[in-house]
Amino acid sequence: MAPSSHQSKRFISVIAATLVALACGTNYAYSAWAPQFAQRMKISATESNFIGAAGNLGMYASGIPLGLLTDARGPRLTTFLGAIALGLGYYPIYLAYEGGPGSLGTFFLSFFSFLTGLGSCSAFSASIKTSASNFPEHRGTATAFPLAAFGLSAFFWSTISTVLFKDDTGRFLLLLALGTCILNFISIPFLRILSPADPYMPLGRDRSPGVESRRLRNTRSTELPPGHEDSDEAGTQRYNISGPHPPVHSRSQSNASNPPAPSHNPDVNETSSLVPKDPFRTSHESVPEHEGEEIEDDAMSDVTPDSPHPDVRGLAMLSRVEFWQLFLTMALLSGIGLMTINNIGNSAKALWKYYDDSASSKFIQQRQVMHVSILSFGNFIGRLLSGIGSDLLVKKLNMSRFWCLFISALVFTITQLAGSSISNPRQLAIVSGFTGIAYGFLFGVFPSLVAHNFGINGLSQNWGVMTLAPVFSGNVFNLLYGHTYDRHSVVGPDGDRECPDGLACYQAAYYTTFVSGVAGLAVCLWTILREKRIHGAMRKKLEHDRLA
Repeated sequence: MAPSSHQSKRFISVIAATLVALACGTNYAYSAWAPQFAQRMKISATESNFIGAAGNLGMYASGIPLGLLTDARGPRLTTFLGAIALGLGYYPIYLAYEGGPGSLGTFFLSFFSFLTGLGSCSAFSASIKTSASNFPEHRGTATAFPLAAFGLSAFFWSTISTVLFKDDTGRFLLLLALGTCILNFISIPFLRILSPADPYMPLGRDRSPGVESRRLRNTRSTELPPGHEDSDEAGTQRYNISGPHPPVHSRSQSNASNPPAPSHNPDVNETSSLVPKDPFRTSHESVPEHEGEEIEDDAMSDVTPDSPHPDVRGLAMLSRVEFWQLFLTMALLSGIGLMTINNIGNSAKALWKYYDDSASSKFIQQRQVMHVSILSFGNFIGRLLSGIGSDLLVKKLNMSRFWCLFISALVFTITQLAGSSISNPRQLAIVSGFTGIAYGFLFGVFPSLVAHNFGINGLSQNWGVMTLAPVFSGNVFNLLYGHTYDRHSVVGPDGDRECPDGLACYQAAYYTTFVSGVAGLAVCLWTILREKRIHGAMRKKLEHDRLA
């Protein structure tokens, strides 16, 4: 295959993966249609939040099995499953809206909402797999496109609906059912995992031949020899290339453990932009063979002091303090974000009804869509800033990436104060905008922290475990908001529910999430101080061994 044609197919695959990701973030658009849906179906705010939480459950709880399926069978199958699940999820919800009250019970509405989350997770894992596998040498850049598209998804679909359908909620749901399904289907033929023209093997200077032979023996589908250019079933092929095995320099043995070289696994859910570019590097490669040899900065980026647990995965993480620090932080912060994401529409409705009783339903719906768009764009900006910011912290300032997590927690906490005090609906954009930024910051930097603590080898399944945290906290905070809103609501003769109390309709929920934000700040500071102490001790030990 000509190099230019080969390269073009890889670019086309990334473009297709980006289109897939654009269809996968529609759960963040829930607030754009949920209030009108609840009013039409005559359901309470608690029931509406339960339906939204079911979508979050499908998105986050299915990460582990769908990630493993993508690894084993390739991106086309999981994209196909995602397209089917999205269509089967949104279309019955559209039919229920058209049918009106009683056409479908809360249980079935929650089940179909769960399918939308499941479909989003399935197709999104395929988009990340495709992008990362086609450009392993530029994985951060390649995955940045689907990550950005995922963050902008809610803005994209809500804007199309506003332009084409003039705030018709029924047609918006039909657009989500057909648009997300079709966009995934038309992208499937172009989702191909192609090897680089030359097998990808980034080498530092004067590396040990023994290290190179270990790399070759672990070749995976993203490093296929030139004769094997196309693999649609990524993760199923293995190639064994024999080579000599000269002994590694003795200094390597004294300074680091001797784990087997990890296989290249670029598939990461919601991730990869901050993951180290070369997952093959082990502690063997980080030690110079000669006392006076200069060491490249990049070659030293993944040495043992930077990764205290080079390969910990699954249940083995449960015994690590680092796991509970990260899991608790994710639970405390992601639940805050999900509560606002799912309920910013209700907040806007409550404030406008109280602030200006002449505001029409159409006007309020336009404001709800506007806040969803602001949230989506803030999510996109947060992901970009966390990537650039964490690299700046590590490379330029020699600081921990955990400070990015601290920034996310700080923004979340301050935003909860704003959410509990803003009574003017014209200022509500502060809450939606900064919630989106903090949420993007959280998910932009978190996967790299998982890789930093437990290694890149098992990152897919470890990240899947971490995304179970939003399932618990998201449900708790969403139901808390719904319960608070319902206590202040008045049910009219025709079954319509209205909350006439403005900020008081949900203020107590933001008091609770403020406490959660403060707790998140405390856990972040604890993690930073503990990491600094551990890494300081490890560096002293390595310096002692080097001088011994």
